[in-house]
Amino acid sequence: MYDLLTGLSVIEASSFVASPTAGLYCAQMGAEVIRVDQIGGGPDYRRWPVTAGNDSLYWENLNRAKKSVALDLSRPEGRDLLQALVRATGQFITNFPVDGFLSHELLAAERPDLITVRIMGWADGSPALDYTVNNSVGYPMLTGPGPEPVNHVLPAWDLLSGAYAGFALLAAIQRRTATGAGSEVRVPLSDVAIGTVANLGGVAEVLYNGANRPRLGNAVYGLFGRDFVTADGQRTMIVVVTPRQWTNLVAALGLGDAIAAVEAARGVSFAIDDGLRFIHRDALYPLFERAIGARAHADLAAAFDAGGTVHSPYRTMLDAVQDPALVAENPIFGTADNPSGFAYPAVGAFATLPQDARQPPRPAPRNGQHSEEILADRLSLPSGEIARLIDAGIVGIA
Repeated sequence: MYDLLTGLSVIEASSFVASPTAGLYCAQMGAEVIRVDQIGGGPDYRRWPVTAGNDSLYWENLNRAKKSVALDLSRPEGRDLLQALVRATGQFITNFPVDGFLSHELLAAERPDLITVRIMGWADGSPALDYTVNNSVGYPMLTGPGPEPVNHVLPAWDLLSGAYAGFALLAAIQRRTATGAGSEVRVPLSDVAIGTVANLGGVAEVLYNGANRPRLGNAVYGLFGRDFVTADGQRTMIVVVTPRQWTNLVAALGLGDAIAAVEAARGVSFAIDDGLRFIHRDALYPLFERAIGARAHADLAAAFDAGGTVHSPYRTMLDAVQDPALVAENPIFGTADNPSGFAYPAVGAFATLPQDARQPPRPAPRNGQHSEEILADRLSLPSGEIARLIDAGIVGIA
């Protein structure tokens, strides 16, 4: 946690991954992020993974450092309160539909400088999820050895869209500061996905070649990079991206003469050209398989580390969280009083500011924990009116 965005307040009305991620990143940098949900929790409030008490560890971690207001959004008075909070605050992150009671046009009619960042599925407003967008842009047909598609479990487009939405919010605020103009910024998952494909050269590549890239399994396209198995059965990934790494890898494995023979036979030099190493992988891989397969992982790891070779053994996630360098001794983690009651390392801001003191991670709120505080502070509602709203079931409290 850092205080870079102290003084910025944002209303968030969202669910699942992308939109809450945008609010989370803002909160971790010091913004006051007020999440507004249906009383009892939105559609992601119990999403797996959950504890034995059915508390969502997913929700608890995507909503750290935020405040929570609970309203009955099925009733006009509850919807009116959310609209009033958005207008009073001036910054709004959501994945609610373009039209309806949270449309930017409707909200900005009484707050022209309002900034709305809206995360969407498709640009035309039709729904999509990370997994369906990923299929649409073709990555599952590139993943794995084939021929069947392989979905991955990381919601990459949700996470990228959330990060992009946080960036877009700050960009829109910067323009408003300069010009006074509000705006709606729409961030469709589909555009983030296909735009990222384009940024990585993928659109140009398939149009230039008139064909799809071949399926490579665990090999890295265009580089010398692949998984290998050591003598003691440890599968490890090795990737070479610089001439120095290549030279040191070949030396560590004692493959200098064998590599020179391949170069001579094929009339090439692998010293500085990533592409040539990839093109001639049919000759190189067997050499490396034999050399790596003849030595224990610990021995190889020491040699690779000494030479700056980039490598990593394959591990389970349970193995990873028990690695002190990744978690226990990593300053991005700390402790927090989690609503679930389960004590575990809590993560804060990913970035480190060496000149600033890092604050500990903060817990997620309970549904409606800050309803009374926010309605009083933001809308200046008297205590009697708030009590009436609570008694009427329009406002929920923790």
